[in-house]
Amino acid sequence: MAVARHPVKRAVKYVFVALLTLVLVAVGVFGVTAFQIWHFARADDRRAADTIFVLGAAQYAGNPSNWFASRLNHAAELYKQGVAPTIVTVGGKAAGDEYTEAASGKNYLVENFDIPDSAVVSVEEGTDTLDSAKAFAQVAQDHGWQTSVVVTDPAHSLRATRMVRDQGMQAWASPTRQGPSVFTRKSQANSILHETLGMLYYQAVEK
Repeated sequence: MAVARHPVKRAVKYVFVALLTLVLVAVGVFGVTAFQIWHFARADDRRAADTIFVLGAAQYAGNPSNWFASRLNHAAELYKQGVAPTIVTVGGKAAGDEYTEAASGKNYLVENFDIPDSAVVSVEEGTDTLDSAKAFAQVAQDHGWQTSVVVTDPAHSLRATRMVRDQGMQAWASPTRQGPSVFTRKSQANSILHETLGMLYYQAVEK
């Protein structure tokens, strides 16, 4: 006569299978998201838009960091090519700072590229990408802007563009190909890892 399996062993097996399935699903989701970020980072869509939207980054006493300057340089290139008549810089300031990221970015563009002051709008709000996207969308609504080319680092491009779109705007991306985020293979891999976690968090919690 066959002996029934011990109920504890059966329960352990079911728990193991369930945990293994969850791990495999999590690895699969992470891998797909990382691939989407990598693939989107390779795109460069320069079709005409109402605005060029530059995501902020660190500034020091009004001087953009290398990360920020690389984005601003690319935005200036797009402006010179006639992609959009207006550049929008965004970003607030940390406690103790004299300048906002947005103001630093605007000053840098006007002073270094002979871009008219009236062609650069600074949105001096936003402490992260989502806050910046929301602040930009509000200003865009006030100005009647509907489309935008998003400028940021390659790995950050998908998440930033997705957030702008989720605010109701039409947006596509032209990421910079310069700066610390693309200096080495290691920096590119680290950026993709960081952005994969950021995208998963946005989709699961913030969206």
